[in-house]
Amino acid sequence: MKKESTENYQSIARELAKAFASRASHWDQQREYCWENVDELTAAGLMGMSIPREFGGKSASFFDVVTVVEELAKACTLTARVVVEANMGGISAVMAYGSDEQRAMAAPIVLAGDKPAICITEPEAGSAATQMKTTARRVGNGYILDGCKHWITGGGVSKLYLIFAQVINEEGEEEGIGGFLVRCDPVKGDLPKGFEIVSRERTLGLCGMPEAELRFEGLEIEDRFVVKPAEGFRRGFAALMNAYNSQRVGAGTIAMGVAAGALEHAKRYMLERHQFGRPIAEFQGLQWMLADMDTGVHASRLMLHEAAKSRGPNNSQFPDPMMSARAKTFATETAIKVVSDALQMFGARGYGSEEPLERMYRDVRMFTIGGGTAQILKTQVASHLLGIKAPQTRDGYRNLSNA
Repeated sequence: MKKESTENYQSIARELAKAFASRASHWDQQREYCWENVDELTAAGLMGMSIPREFGGKSASFFDVVTVVEELAKACTLTARVVVEANMGGISAVMAYGSDEQRAMAAPIVLAGDKPAICITEPEAGSAATQMKTTARRVGNGYILDGCKHWITGGGVSKLYLIFAQVINEEGEEEGIGGFLVRCDPVKGDLPKGFEIVSRERTLGLCGMPEAELRFEGLEIEDRFVVKPAEGFRRGFAALMNAYNSQRVGAGTIAMGVAAGALEHAKRYMLERHQFGRPIAEFQGLQWMLADMDTGVHASRLMLHEAAKSRGPNNSQFPDPMMSARAKTFATETAIKVVSDALQMFGARGYGSEEPLERMYRDVRMFTIGGGTAQILKTQVASHLLGIKAPQTRDGYRNLSNA
C-alpha cells in the first residue's frame, strides 16, 4: 500500500485547522476538552498515525507528525497537544517496547480517538524522575501498585495510562523502574479498583487539557500489562524514556507552531492598523521586531525537523537525544519571545480577548516546563559536550569532584 505523503498530511491538518481556530477560545474559556476536534482528527486518521500499519495505523514518521502538529498549533494549542500525545511519547513507547498483545490492545484505543496519558511526575519527583515513590510489588502472577502521580496530562479523559513505578520483587528488593498499562474510561466513571482521580489543577494556559493528580491503592496489574524492555527493569527505564525524545520534539513543535501563528497575526495587524496617518508596517522598529520573530520561527523549524528525522545511538527508532534537547529548548524559549512580541504589536488589543494572542501567550508558557524543563535539557546538552555525567544530587557532584 502506498504511503500517504507528508504534503497530504499537512493539507489535511491545514483544512481542519480552519474550524479548530474558531473553537479554540471556547475550549480555553470553558476549560473543556476538545472532544469535537478529536472526533474530526480521528475521522481524518491523524490520531495514532504513527502506529505501525500492522496494528491499524499509517506508519507515519515523526517528521510526518510534526508537520501536522505545526499546522494545528497555529490554530489551537490544545488540539496540537492531543495529536502529539496520540503519536509520540507514551504510545510510541508501547509500540517500541511492548509485547504484541500490548500493542494490539493499545493501538485500537488510540486510533479510536484516545490521547494516552504517561504517568511519571509525582509531588516530590518532577525533574528527578528516578526518585519516584510509587511502587509496584510483585505478588503472584502480577503486581500491586501503590502511590501518587501529579500533573498527569489527560488524567480524567484518557483511556490508556502508562504508569511508571519502582518495581519491588517478592523478597522486598528494588529491581528498577517499569511501565504498567491500565485501561479505563474515566468519563463514564469506569475505573479499576484502586485507581482514583483525585483532583484537577487550574492552569494558566492549555485550560481545556486536564492536569490531574492520580492515586493508586492496591491497584492490581497483570503480568501481561507490564511494559518491560529487553534490558530489564534496572536498565529498561532509560530505554522507555527514549520515547520522551519524540515527545520533546513534539512539544517543541507545538511551541513553534503557536509562534508561527502569532507571527501571522502580527503581519496581518501591521498592515491593518494605522497610527500617525499611516500603517504601522511602515515603522522600522516594528519591521525589525517582525524580522527577528520570523528568523526565530524559521530557525526553530529547521532544528525541530532535523531532530524529527534523526535517530539516537545504536540506530534507535527515536530521535537523537541531543538534537531533541537542543531543538526543544531553543524552540520553546524562542516561542515565548515571539508570542510576547506579537502581543506587544497589538498593544491593549492584544492583551484582551478580542484577539487570540493573550490565549496563545498563556498556552506557550508551559512548553519550557513540561516534558523536561529548559534548564534540565541544557544540563543534558552541557554534559554531552563535556563528556561527563552531570548528576544533580549533592552527593553526585561531590563524587564527581573527587574523581
